[in-house]
Amino acid sequence: MNLSKNAIEDYLVPGKRVHLIGIGGVSMRPLGLVLRGMGMEISGSDMNSSVSTDELIARGIQVYIGHNAKHVEGVDCIIRTAAVHNDNPEIAAARARGIPVFERAQAWGVIMRNYKNAICVAGTHGKTTTTSMLTHIFMDAQLDPTVMIGGSLPLLHAGHRVGNGDTIIMESCEYCNSFLNFFPTVAVINNIEADHLDFFKGLADIQASFRKFAQLVPENGYVIANGDDKNTREALNGLQYLTFGLAPDNDYHCQNLSEDEHSFDVYYHDTLYTHVDLQVYGHHNVYNALAAAAAAHVLGVCGASVGRGLGSFHGAGRRLEYKGSCNGADIYDDYAHHPSEIHALLQAVSCMGYQRIILAFQPHTYSRTKALFPDFVRELKRADVLVLAEIYAARESNKVGISSRDLAEQIPGAVCFDTLPEVSDYLRSIAHPGDIILTVGAGDIYKAGESLVTGK
Repeated sequence: MNLSKNAIEDYLVPGKRVHLIGIGGVSMRPLGLVLRGMGMEISGSDMNSSVSTDELIARGIQVYIGHNAKHVEGVDCIIRTAAVHNDNPEIAAARARGIPVFERAQAWGVIMRNYKNAICVAGTHGKTTTTSMLTHIFMDAQLDPTVMIGGSLPLLHAGHRVGNGDTIIMESCEYCNSFLNFFPTVAVINNIEADHLDFFKGLADIQASFRKFAQLVPENGYVIANGDDKNTREALNGLQYLTFGLAPDNDYHCQNLSEDEHSFDVYYHDTLYTHVDLQVYGHHNVYNALAAAAAAHVLGVCGASVGRGLGSFHGAGRRLEYKGSCNGADIYDDYAHHPSEIHALLQAVSCMGYQRIILAFQPHTYSRTKALFPDFVRELKRADVLVLAEIYAARESNKVGISSRDLAEQIPGAVCFDTLPEVSDYLRSIAHPGDIILTVGAGDIYKAGESLVTGK
């Protein structure tokens, strides 16, 4: 809930003091850097120190570890993440002092309005990868985009960039209806599934949110959606939009798809747009590439740049990211935290030729684990070896009484550990040549893999 009756535009101007609560988050960190680049004085707070907070401090931004009412003294406004609630001491102090409080998405919405083209990439899955693919395309075309990605992209050595072109490419999340604060001229919807059920009431509620997102696009803009996805088609029923997918009746589709799904031609109706040779694995990445190509096409990007851009993309950070090796086993890390994402990940890895797939999974939030429990069991069983870390709480407390051990009890051979050092020690003890070890989840499970690689 927005606690302010003031317009956020009045505060995001040079000279104002802006405090970001949750500044270490994947969207908040670049927001702080972008706002400082616009001439504002930025400070922030976060519950834990991290690589992100260290970077902000190194760049001269005041970051407080822990939340305290004193941190908001003298600031003009507050920007918070959706995970920061009204009982936060800094929010309470701001309310008491009449300091306006805004949501992160509102701030990005203000920034977005400064661009002729605003590509907003949404969907339950594939947002980060599709946004990253678009970044490669627009960089190849020398269109100098501004970019906000919910992860790290090696091309940028960051998760964001501030360009001087007329296009912003923005990963757009549905959680808490955040993306309804945006102003897309091109809205991409990769797919729609049940997720974030701590906020949404069910699939129909999620579909209604995506429909509202699509309706934000002006008449001269474009909605581009997955025509092969039933939930997406239902959500957009009656609206005008362009489709992408593998089925040939989609506006954008592929032909001549190779057996390994790395090579294909992108067609717009009956016209060849470009040829693509992907460097990333997985059926899902064909869809991501088609979505990115469609968004580039409607904005007039030449097919050659699309082909080169997609061909130069080797993955975003924490998306099947190679980390190193341990005892002859290769270590990869992935952000997958929904059953469908785990399915897509294991499908992609199965094509890589390893003898054993060892999956170290850390469930993300108690509510998601409870709501999708049977689906998690089904997908996690597909690994040759399953190692479970305890659930990463994120923004929640365990009000539903669930543990990773509940998953382990349903999966023969699964083992469960309370701490990440225990996970690392076990993985080290079983690793040998021919194995791929996947550290998977949206929390801090990546640390277990990094420990294997560094030996620390």
